[in-house]
Amino acid sequence: MLAISTHKVAQIILMGHELDRAEGEMRGLIETLNEDEAAELVAIMWIGRGSFEPEDFQEALRTARTEATTPTADYMIGTPHMSDHLEAGLEMLGIDPSEPEDELM
Repeated sequence: MLAISTHKVAQIILMGHELDRAEGEMRGLIETLNEDEAAELVAIMWIGRGSFEPEDFQEALRTARTEATTPTADYMIGTPHMSDHLEAGLEMLGIDPSEPEDELM
């Protein structure tokens, strides 16, 4: 069970796809995340881009917490293909991102 809701991740994914018009809104949402949610968001993205395997989620989470030197919003916005990596990361963790995304559209 994740600390960050799938709904919040889906919102960030959708805003990431529309970054040119939604960057401010996405930054605001990410900045409201607590420390656990922010670390999980980064860990999910890392799994989706292949930096960690799904079974290494706890290690990815520890790494996200210990290596957090940049504000999470800046890091996420500055990561190429961030939305695609988040979608893939959720899927690799056995969470279907399409249902919450469909609800938001």
